[in-house]
Amino acid sequence: MKFIIRWFVSAVSIYSIAYLMEGISVSSFEATLIAAVIIGLVNTFVRPIIVFFTLPITIMTLGLFTFVINAVVLMATAHVVDGLVVRGFIDALIGSILISIANVILSSILGVKKK
Repeated sequence: MKFIIRWFVSAVSIYSIAYLMEGISVSSFEATLIAAVIIGLVNTFVRPIIVFFTLPITIMTLGLFTFVINAVVLMATAHVVDGLVVRGFIDALIGSILISIANVILSSILGVKKK
């Protein structure tokens, strides 16, 4: 049950940030739900591999390179999901930061935490 709530929180975060930002847009909430699934799967299976191979850069930038990785994940998701559009890298970078912040706020309000 917590998985569904976390998925919905991620979708609401993506949808709200896309509503607020000009550089990110979604065509429907269904596209947002699909994008939330894709981002969740990429974060679970692909992102740890990317983080491992970029570990020296991440250490040199004191962890700030993870923002770049999150932006790349958002842009890759936009290429896969038809209803999600990200105009450029800067929009993806800002959007991924705002989506993460919205996710944390909504999760804390609803009391949903990762194990």
